[in-house]
Amino acid sequence: MISRTYYNSIRKGLADFPAVVLLGPRQIGKSTLARELTFNTRMKSIFLDLEKKQDRNQLTDPDSFFAQHRHELVIIDEVQVMPELFGVLRPAIDEDRRPGRFLLLGSASPQLVKGVSESLAGRVQYLELPGVNFKEATDYGIDLNTLWLRGGFPASLIAKKASISFDWREQLIRSFVERDLSLLFGTEITTVTVRNFWQMIAHQQGGIWNAQQFASSLGVTAPTVKRYLQFLIGAFLIRSLEPWFVNTTKRLVKTPKIFVRDSGLLHALLDIHDYRQLLGHPVAGGSWEGFVIEQIIQLLPNSIRPFFYRTHQGAEADLVLIKGITPIACIEIKLNNAPVISKGFYQSMEDLKLKKGFVITPSSENYHVKGVEVASLDHFVNVVMPKFNRQKRVAINTLFPSIKK
Repeated sequence: MISRTYYNSIRKGLADFPAVVLLGPRQIGKSTLARELTFNTRMKSIFLDLEKKQDRNQLTDPDSFFAQHRHELVIIDEVQVMPELFGVLRPAIDEDRRPGRFLLLGSASPQLVKGVSESLAGRVQYLELPGVNFKEATDYGIDLNTLWLRGGFPASLIAKKASISFDWREQLIRSFVERDLSLLFGTEITTVTVRNFWQMIAHQQGGIWNAQQFASSLGVTAPTVKRYLQFLIGAFLIRSLEPWFVNTTKRLVKTPKIFVRDSGLLHALLDIHDYRQLLGHPVAGGSWEGFVIEQIIQLLPNSIRPFFYRTHQGAEADLVLIKGITPIACIEIKLNNAPVISKGFYQSMEDLKLKKGFVITPSSENYHVKGVEVASLDHFVNVVMPKFNRQKRVAINTLFPSIKK
């Protein structure tokens, strides 16, 4: 089993708060972590999976159920299936605020966040469980290229054969499109349209969001395609990276960049089966960019937020890290291990008033050139990132960013 760094975050959250809400896409390992926690700590607990009818039936009278199990850790999986539970959890927690009473696992729907924010504000800690990251994978003995190709879903990553990994990801995509989307969000959507939309995003990995362009291609309205995008963001499958507005005197790009968050799902959507095929694909550069961005965001402390920067005059940085309202790092992401640093990147450093920038590559030697540090992902993650603090991101306010036209 791959050891997840978030295990300790959950333990600490349960030691400090009456309830912890663990959010993440389906099959990312939330239930596994919860069961591992109770096994290792010998914690007395009860586990309910709300996708099972018999478990839902146990909550027909939730007040009595919570009272009966008051001295156990109550773990509720797929909690968004019964959003009415949030209203019942609030008085149950208020009556007894001992830490470690509830662990709620959810596949991150807007209904889930809305229910928690309205009913459990100030009573819970939020944690997002993303895919297996570079440090976790290498500790397990999985190399960078395999992680990039297969993505961070544990079952995909540790599959014995590449073909098994690919088939697993393809099945996950099919399951989400045909079943999970309507189950998560309580809506009926044409599965072919959603699959086509998801694949269109994959083919434009890291592109600037243009609702009208997607709408025209799909034969739907712009508001409809924006709603589809919100669903995929809400399921932790798409990331909307917002632009940083820093200088009103310049003409800035003010629309987010859109990425398929998991590189393995991206490659399945693009029918990329192996590493050689990946390197020869037109989306290889965008795939590497999205992969690196996800690795970095996982390790950022709460106080630092990710953006990108682009002007209509040609200044551009793939990733800008902001603390408060101050840029602290300007990052370019290159698939080439001997990258050419563009004039536009230097201009973005000047615009952001940063004297040093970073270019991240797969495996180049670490060196400096004209105020820019060129580093491999390994060096950046293990040497540079610790300077930003090892505290994990737990804030909920970046999970469902607004989507601009």
